[in-house]
Amino acid sequence: MKKIIVILLFAITFNGLAQTKGIFSKDPIINLENFQKQKLYFGFYLGFNSYDFKVVYKTPVPDIAIKKSTGFNVGLVADLKLQEYIDLRFEPGLYYTTRDFYYPTSYFTNPTATYPNSSDKLREVNSTYIHFPLLLKFSSARTGNIRPYLLGGASATLNLSSNAKSVDDNLEQRFRVKPWTTNYEMGFGIDIFSEYFIFSPSIRGVFGINDELIRDKDPASPWTSNIQSLKSRAVFINFTFH
Repeated sequence: MKKIIVILLFAITFNGLAQTKGIFSKDPIINLENFQKQKLYFGFYLGFNSYDFKVVYKTPVPDIAIKKSTGFNVGLVADLKLQEYIDLRFEPGLYYTTRDFYYPTSYFTNPTATYPNSSDKLREVNSTYIHFPLLLKFSSARTGNIRPYLLGGASATLNLSSNAKSVDDNLEQRFRVKPWTTNYEMGFGIDIFSEYFIFSPSIRGVFGINDELIRDKDPASPWTSNIQSLKSRAVFINFTFH
């Protein structure tokens, strides 16, 4: 599915660019010259994400190994022009990702316990996020049909798979995190103007601000007792169409 989406994105992009006479030439035909002069305009995006966790420990221990995977993004874009080179951008979207926690055997030191077995040492964290970023877009002057830009701002994220209301915890193999998190974001991209639409590939880093972990009921839990904070980190690659 991911390969099909990538192929479709590139096919759409190159089809649009192929219709743009001399997009990289010295004197190209200027496409959609007045489109971004509108006070408010809309679009949508598709993309990919790579989520990780930054773990801070209370005492030095072997790190928990976190296996990342590539997730999928889809959402809408609203751009409000503040002045010629600055836009306020709202990008609500749905993000899906998976992270696996592999706990070292040394975490399980209780001699009366029956763990660890392979299921005790593995925790799968499946996350479905609704992401609400509010960003400032700083665009350069347009050069022909190309316009680079920088992005930065803040966001709030609702995790629909947080398990926050579950009474079970890791003892019952239920890893829990808080439903809402806040983040700051920064990145860059480029607007490419074709004859019929603007294609904007971008890359962005997302950095969680607050601790997301919900501790287990047992204060000595091997899964949560030594974790001081757990914060999301992510890289987004989005392909936006206006």
